Formats: sequence, C-alpha cells, structure tokens
Amino acid sequence: MSDPLTVKICGIKTPDVLEAAILAGADMVGFVHFQRSPRHVSIEEIAFLISEARGRVETCVLLVNPDNSCVAEVAALGPDWIQLHGPETPSRVEAIRAEAGIEIIKALPIGSREDVAHIADFIEVADRILLDGKPPKGADRPGGHGETFDWSLVNALDPQVSFMLSGGLTPDNVAAAISKARPAGVDVSTGVESAPGVKDIGLIEAFIRNARAAA
Repeated sequence: MSDPLTVKICGIKTPDVLEAAILAGADMVGFVHFQRSPRHVSIEEIAFLISEARGRVETCVLLVNPDNSCVAEVAALGPDWIQLHGPETPSRVEAIRAEAGIEIIKALPIGSREDVAHIADFIEVADRILLDGKPPKGADRPGGHGETFDWSLVNALDPQVSFMLSGGLTPDNVAAAISKARPAGVDVSTGVESAPGVKDIGLIEAFIRNARAAA
C-alpha cells in the first residue's frame, strides 16, 4: 500500500479510553449515537469527547438512518466524519453529505458477491467506504457483531476503490485481514472490548501495534 493505513477505534465512550487510543496511535476515533447500541453516547458526551480530541486525532460520529434534525445536531459538533451505518440509500447518503457539509463514511454489510457488487452505488456519494460483516439474522442493530466475513470477497472489487475493513477484527486477526484484503484502513470496536461497550486499553494498544506492523 502506498498510502499509510488508517486505524480507527470505534465505540469510545469515556475520556480515559479516548486518551489511551490517541496515545496508542489511532488515526481516527468513533463515537456511536444510536440508542440500541451498548456503545451509545449522548450528544452532550460526544460534544465533550470531540473537544478533547480536536487537533489530535480525527473524529467520527456513527449514526443509523438519522433524520435531518439528528444530522444537523451532530454536524454542529464539528466532527471530521459522519459514519452512516444503517440502510441509507445512495440518494440519502448524498443528501446527508450535502446537508451536514462533513465527509461521510458509508458502512456496507458484506456477506456475498452480490453485496460487493452494490458497493459501486455508493462510490460517488460517500467520501469513504467501510466494509463490515453482515449482522446475524434477527439482530436489533447493524454491524458485524464481532463476526468476520470472507475477506476474499473483496477481490471482486475494482482495485481503484479504496475501502476500510471492519467486522470481527481483533488484535489476533488484523494482520491476516490486512494481508488478504489490502484495505486502506481498519476499524475495530467489539474486538478490543472485555465486555459489550467496555473497551480494554491493552487490546487497543495491541490492535494498533499489530495493524501497523502488518501494514
């Protein structure tokens, strides 16, 4: 890879974990604003965390199918990125990007070659694509839920398409994921937790260290 790998630690809820992620060398940190997630943080908490991170690391707020008032509320906080993790259509992604005036990461669940084919629909309307695992049947929220997908599926993607990889990544498998999928970045949440929503600083440090070594 010619460009340096982007490492994102998502689902951060507290200032001490934010500080640890920054000190460990994360390029981007993510805050989840979605009530059903064990990583949910309020707008007020996100505002504080962004203020602590500003100028030190890129910040990203994860939303799921947000309405216009939610988009405006988050945009006012001034994050570097908004990540859309729901069933947003390409036209909705484009509208949110225009309204927010903030760069957009669009997360897309991958479980088959058909899913890979749909990535092309979002290339022009999002600033970055994030490939995630498909949620298990009956799940009450999107995301990989700590499960990987078949990384060889991305071989069908146009090599010119830059993407970040997520879904079931851990300190133990991130090197293999980077080697096989050749992503522009990696994103982890569940894989650096000791319990749902509880980040483990040692695992964050190990994940970043192993990702950098593999890149």
